[in-house]
Amino acid sequence: MTSLPLSLYGRMYLAAYDTDAGAVYDRTRTGFLLRVAVLTELARTGRVADAAGEVTVPGPGATGDPVLDHVLGALRRRRRTWKAWVRADREETLGAVEDRLAELGALTVRERAAFARTARREVGVRDAAGVRAFQDGLRARLRDGAAVGSDEAVLLALAVAGRVRHLVPRADARAHKDRVEALTGTFDAVAPSLGAAVRGLGTTLVAAQGGMGGG
Repeated sequence: MTSLPLSLYGRMYLAAYDTDAGAVYDRTRTGFLLRVAVLTELARTGRVADAAGEVTVPGPGATGDPVLDHVLGALRRRRRTWKAWVRADREETLGAVEDRLAELGALTVRERAAFARTARREVGVRDAAGVRAFQDGLRARLRDGAAVGSDEAVLLALAVAGRVRHLVPRADARAHKDRVEALTGTFDAVAPSLGAAVRGLGTTLVAAQGGMGGG
């Protein structure tokens, strides 16, 4: 897919997009996955660090990416745990990611009337075949046991944690449980507390969809 966004959060969004349904598989869950992807990008580039389980911002450096820099600004203003930042502002982040990917030409976004009974946004991918090929490639990586890059590890681990079933069916998640755990270890290398937050993501998602997710 030649138009695949280079950002980790952009690829996470496309991994979570169900081309058959013409929408992300679940907007609440996708918001959480995008928050993890953004935090991972910021931590891997040294913009944020783990200090006794809390996110700290060591310096003033910006990334030049509007989504990353918006989140970085919030992280700078308040010190909280990784889990709290995964939960915070997820709807806003989801919208910002969609807007950014639309600017880059990967998505089309149409706003619906506020009183619409369905999602207030209709979001389409411009290259559905490319997105499916991208997802097929990720799925094959999990199944064939081949070495994966750090980005692929993040995407696959999050797909399982977030139960993105069109990407990683339940049977695959069970069959490759040990491999998924190894892929999840990628987050530990970035920040130990981020790894813990990802391992607890299933419970966090259930709580959020039951009205207890908080911000």
